[in-house]
Amino acid sequence: MRDGCAMAGYSDYMDPEETMRVLRAFESEGLDYVLIGAAAMAFHGLIRATGDLDLFIRATPENIERLRAALRDAYNDPHIDEISSADLLGDYPSVRYVPPVGELYLDVLTRLGEVANFETVESEVKDVDGIAVRIATPMALYRLKKGTVRPQDHVDAAALKERFNLQDEK
Repeated sequence: MRDGCAMAGYSDYMDPEETMRVLRAFESEGLDYVLIGAAAMAFHGLIRATGDLDLFIRATPENIERLRAALRDAYNDPHIDEISSADLLGDYPSVRYVPPVGELYLDVLTRLGEVANFETVESEVKDVDGIAVRIATPMALYRLKKGTVRPQDHVDAAALKERFNLQDEK
């Protein structure tokens, strides 16, 4: 919140300065990523409360090292070295990173089962305050959310469908 009103593109729970610091670090380190989840929806103008950044990253050891470098730039946290290629390239390819300061946390995935990964999620690059941010398209977000068991995902999918006049694929 700034001057008593929520900033465009962010929920009340996300600190916009912290979010932009992390996205700037991603760009600076050349991380191959795509934002998914509620933060991505916010960048498309559909804002709901969230406290995390959900993202797919390209599943390579080099890109995982770029992730660690970006997080070091943003947080200077020695625990970042615990994020391993073995974790993100293994059977359960996700890591939740909770920084020692701030309110934002990150859910980092290299794939979501056989459903999606960095290479298969349609995305677009948006300029956000001079930072190139790769964001899943509304249709990609809809596809990720419409068939889950989580009730909030059903609400999100309905909002995406209505706002962007999306049609189910046959």
